[in-house]
Amino acid sequence: MRLLLIEDDAKIAQFIIKGLMSTGFAVDHVLNGSDGLSMATMESYDILVIDIMLPELDGITVIEKLRKEKINTPVIILSARDRVADRVRGLEAGADDYLTKPFAFSELLARIQALMRRAGGIVEATTLSCGDLVVDIIKREVKRAGKTVELQPLEYSLLEYLMRNRERVVSKTMIMEHVWNYNFDPMTNVVEARICRLRDKIDKDYPVKLIHTVRGAGYVMKEK
Repeated sequence: MRLLLIEDDAKIAQFIIKGLMSTGFAVDHVLNGSDGLSMATMESYDILVIDIMLPELDGITVIEKLRKEKINTPVIILSARDRVADRVRGLEAGADDYLTKPFAFSELLARIQALMRRAGGIVEATTLSCGDLVVDIIKREVKRAGKTVELQPLEYSLLEYLMRNRERVVSKTMIMEHVWNYNFDPMTNVVEARICRLRDKIDKDYPVKLIHTVRGAGYVMKEK
């Protein structure tokens, strides 16, 4: 999943980036509100984490401008301001959640995961499934036909992205943008290599294949 962090405190930003990347997120980071607004407007993100007190353009204004442009990407506000009035203002501006500093990374991660489930139309469910393949998005556990599949963090992120887009073709560009933390390079075969490794773990020992190549378009997760 691809996340944009708009935070001017370098120490806090590195703390968040390190934690999110270790759990499989691709993270872009900017230091001020103006750059954050531009990135959030031009690029596609699964979630935005925005500080309020930012240089050039404050976080509330960034959120208001995004919502005015009909950009409905889920937003979590991070702020040292803990008054009820501040939280209310942030939520009224269009934020989906508000977390005060200091905070535990585990709580931030749990809130991000909850917002992503709601954004994907998953209100109560905590699993994604395709045939006999089941992904527990809370425990980050993968099972096929009841058998646990051990995946590396990047492999898990790739599988989760395919599962969240089940029966929808996703291009190599889309995969690179949402799973890796850099822009697509048409000369690289990193996506093909990771898909191959994932197939070895997900499909190799089973008669029904779930990860399919769509020639000239990308990949799709489906039963048939």
